[in-house]
Formats: sequence, structure tokens, C-alpha cells
Amino acid sequence: MTYSIAQAAERSGLSIDTLRYYERIGLVDPPARDSGGRRTYSDDDLGWLVFLTRLRTTGMPIRMMREYAQLRHLGAATAGRRKQMLYEHRASVRARIAELQSCLEVLDYKITHYEQIEHTFIEGITA
Repeated sequence: MTYSIAQAAERSGLSIDTLRYYERIGLVDPPARDSGGRRTYSDDDLGWLVFLTRLRTTGMPIRMMREYAQLRHLGAATAGRRKQMLYEHRASVRARIAELQSCLEVLDYKITHYEQIEHTFIEGITA
């Protein structure tokens, strides 16, 4: 199945401008074109776009994404390096999750504290 640029943007969660930018910087291969010269994206293209979106959402810098994309083009011989990049990125994602979890615990504590204050205040009014 093929998708227009608007459909590819919708399905991948990226904007049309981001798709064009990714193409321009080499993250995405130039897509096929239909008879009218409009970009068409395949299911494989969409799978790659979704993967790129996940990398970006997890904070991978564009520079590293470009390196990964270049290695991908070189084929199976680069699988080890690509795997290593993902191991390293996964470690940074896990560290960020731990940091966010710690922040969440502080927020939970403060929310509970304010709930206790409100409860005590309401009891004082009704007593």
C-alpha cells in the first residue's frame, strides 16, 4: 500500500514539514513519486518513520539518528555498531526515566501533603 505525504505524516505522528526535513538531511530516503510527481510512502517507509519518531521522542539527537540511518544503508555489516548505539541510547533513556521517577515521587509527596492540609482545614471548619 502507498500513502500520500499527508497520510504518512498522520500515521507517523510527524508533520509534513518534518517529513520533508528528514528527507533533506538524509534520515529518510527520497520517497517514490506518483505520476503527478507527489511523494508516496510505503509501509516500510512508515515503519522507519515510526522508529525515527521513537528515537526522537526518547531524546536521541538528530546527529546520532543520521549516523544510525547512514549505517542502516550500509547493511548487515553495520549491525554491531547500530546495536551498540541502541544499547547506549537505551542506557540514557533508562537514566532519564529514573530521574523522572524521582521527580514524580516528589510531586506525589507534595500532592499528598496538600491533601492532608485541606482535610485538616475542612475538619477544623466543620468542628
